[in-house]
Amino acid sequence: MLKTSILAALLAAAPLAVLAQDKGADTVVATVNGTPITLGEMIVMKQAAAQDPQMAEMGDGALYEIMLDQLIQQTAVADAGQENAGVRAQLEIQRRNTLAAAAITEVTKNQPTDEEIQAAYDNLFAAEEPATEYSAAHILVDTEEKAREIKAQLDGGADFGTLAEQSSTGPSGPNKGDLGWFSADQMVKPFADAVSAMEKGQISDPVQTEFGWHVIKLNDTRLREAPALDEVRDQISQMVLRDKVQAEIERLTSEATVEKVEGIDPALMNKTELLEAQ
Repeated sequence: MLKTSILAALLAAAPLAVLAQDKGADTVVATVNGTPITLGEMIVMKQAAAQDPQMAEMGDGALYEIMLDQLIQQTAVADAGQENAGVRAQLEIQRRNTLAAAAITEVTKNQPTDEEIQAAYDNLFAAEEPATEYSAAHILVDTEEKAREIKAQLDGGADFGTLAEQSSTGPSGPNKGDLGWFSADQMVKPFADAVSAMEKGQISDPVQTEFGWHVIKLNDTRLREAPALDEVRDQISQMVLRDKVQAEIERLTSEATVEKVEGIDPALMNKTELLEAQ
């Protein structure tokens, strides 16, 4: 008797299981004025809802009802909308954007291999020579005369940081003129040339740049080594992925048959009234 009961229960449940498996993205979950709302639309909407922390915490039952109500409202309101050239143009752009995004998603499904990451790393850093970085401070003023007066005070033993706080017009003034660590290519050329020629602890003669007149103190130098692969693996991986996406975009575009229509006046883009045409 027990075995018979179990068998009967399994047979009774079987049609429900088959029914659940038969549901597809095109399964209609509601209609509004004859317009179907599909399970696929619900799935896409749930994917978007996952970005909202509050929605993501809801159970499927509650979320299902909320999203279905939203889609019903959207569909009812959409029925009241009038289709015109502008609406058709927006729909077509959205359609192409969605298809393009789907194509790009296919490209990004396969994450970069270790070999690809290593090759990209080597291309970026393997041949790179260690770069010199400088730690310096400066006092920025608007005239050469003021710069020479400050240099004379420094030569006489005045404290660089104190003078920077008192006299520098640059944003680093309140910080005793400290510029932190930088490489030569991060500075304008006259400033970089001056720093590159200085010895540790040296204070420069006035240096003119587009920002004004500088008196520079070189605090220290160091060599910047290339980062270890593990330190930049994630960034390299993203770079490889971006390169793959860009390469695929360029491939598809180059292989496409493109025919530009000549003689279209660019000023026609300003005629927004054209979008109102039925």
